[in-house]
Amino acid sequence: MKAAVTSEVGAPFVVEDVEIDDPLDFEVLVDVEASGLCHSDVVVQQGGVKLPMPIVLGHEAAGTVKAIGAQVSDLAVGDRVVATLLAGCGHCDRCYLGRPYECPDQAAAERPPGNRPRLSWRGHPLTQFWRVSGFAEQILVHRSQLVKISKEVPADRACLLGCGVITGMGAVVNTARVQFGESVAVFGTGGVGLNAVQGAALAGAHRIIAVDPRPDMRKMARKFGATHTIDPAEADPVASIRDLTAGAGVQHAFEVAGLPLTARQALQCLSKGGTAYYLGMQPAGHELPVDIGADLLRSQAGMRGVYMGSTKPHHDIALYADLYLQGRLNLDDLVSSRITLNDINQGYATAHEKGAVRTVITFD
Repeated sequence: MKAAVTSEVGAPFVVEDVEIDDPLDFEVLVDVEASGLCHSDVVVQQGGVKLPMPIVLGHEAAGTVKAIGAQVSDLAVGDRVVATLLAGCGHCDRCYLGRPYECPDQAAAERPPGNRPRLSWRGHPLTQFWRVSGFAEQILVHRSQLVKISKEVPADRACLLGCGVITGMGAVVNTARVQFGESVAVFGTGGVGLNAVQGAALAGAHRIIAVDPRPDMRKMARKFGATHTIDPAEADPVASIRDLTAGAGVQHAFEVAGLPLTARQALQCLSKGGTAYYLGMQPAGHELPVDIGADLLRSQAGMRGVYMGSTKPHHDIALYADLYLQGRLNLDDLVSSRITLNDINQGYATAHEKGAVRTVITFD
């Protein structure tokens, strides 16, 4: 099969013939129909997160089941599935409590040592990114990382449910549990941030304030439910948020941009007792100075890191797919353009062009 291989840090994607093994036991082979270009993959490609190379990146994928392992009983050939990087071992207290995103043993979804590698290239094993490697014509993953959804959801929209949608929506509805009438600020309105905005709108937030320097993304944020937008190049976001909330600040601030500056601003714009949630993928070494007395004790504020929207994938992804089919969840406007696998380098090069949210690789 064809896959986009990254051979070393900083190297471009090269589409090569890659070998993929047959499914064992709880594994599933999927013909990929669509795969989203997420910024997290570029962070790895550029060395912001250290992983063994060569590697096949990509983790937002949707497709059709091609073959199943002998122990898979709840999927069948022909099913439409969404892949997610979340994998719970199914046996620890976190999994039993319904919190697979906190599972300490997600490596349980990897192929046991002593077996052939799932992916190989030029006779050598390939690193499988988050056990998915979606920049390929096929993926071979553990059953726990696949969610069956209706075939009525187009693959190019379904793939976004595996990361961008669940991260943004989940941070609002699962982690923060935003209540009707509360106020929200979202710093960064790309693919994840827009889903935080529409999650806040679905939850009934009174004020939803989107902060982004890009005019087209501020306009898009309005379409997804933002009540106010702020251009940080024109106005101080913290002061502006306080002006919009009669000086009080917001109960919930979501930092999605992954920048030290916006990480600080998310904390500063909170109301008493508010919480800042950190979703953006930060390169190693980024630190946030905090005045414990002023920033935390006297303000009674909280800071919380959010991993994949505290998502219960087999419940949440299926739910979001149904909400899309009901016309209550906007996935259509998340897809800015569609490309082939051979165009992946150009797709990433133009990912931040005017009005771009998510570029999706589609496979015929």
